[in-house]
Amino acid sequence: MCGRYTFVTPAPAIEDHFEAAFREALAPSYNAAPSQRLPVITDAAPDVIQALQWGLIPSWTRDPKAGPKPINARAETLAEKPSFRQLVQRRRCLVPADSFYEWQATPTGKVPHRILRPDEAPFAFAGLWDEWTDHTTGEVRPTFTIITTAANRMMAPLHERMPVILPTRAAERAWLAAGDTGLLVPLPDAWLRAYAVRTLVNSPANNGPEVVVAA
Repeated sequence: MCGRYTFVTPAPAIEDHFEAAFREALAPSYNAAPSQRLPVITDAAPDVIQALQWGLIPSWTRDPKAGPKPINARAETLAEKPSFRQLVQRRRCLVPADSFYEWQATPTGKVPHRILRPDEAPFAFAGLWDEWTDHTTGEVRPTFTIITTAANRMMAPLHERMPVILPTRAAERAWLAAGDTGLLVPLPDAWLRAYAVRTLVNSPANNGPEVVVAA
């Protein structure tokens, strides 16, 4: 799964890479967590980076407080899940990031690791988004989920799953434009590196540079 990630690349570099502009100033996050408003680029506005809440609330949900808010969607079963199958066709998104975290199970407990590109450059997770409308107040709440796939050989010792990362601008554009599910595959093994970090990352309240310091 993917339950935490970072978004700390300076805004000008993000805008240049994704050829999109921030709708509002968004603070960097060393510990992006579910329920937070985080940067997303949707297929409906591919030239805008906007804040959506992490944890999908489908548009057809009657009571968002009662239903699940999935933070991940398995690539292999998107067509089987009512929450996801229509969104692949009509509501796709990119989730800008520069690393993510995973917890490795060991005999002495779970050890968090930070996973990133060797050059620490930004990238995008493939995602889905939707809008839920409160018909009593008119409030529109946009939310998103990150698609996951099987781990590659680099990730496998840490966890059996990993987020779908789109490795090129062409792949990012293709996902937004057509929802090509052939893109929802593990990255090549050499594309990422990992190192252990301290358990500070376990709490979303910890959200400073100290979170990414090697253990």
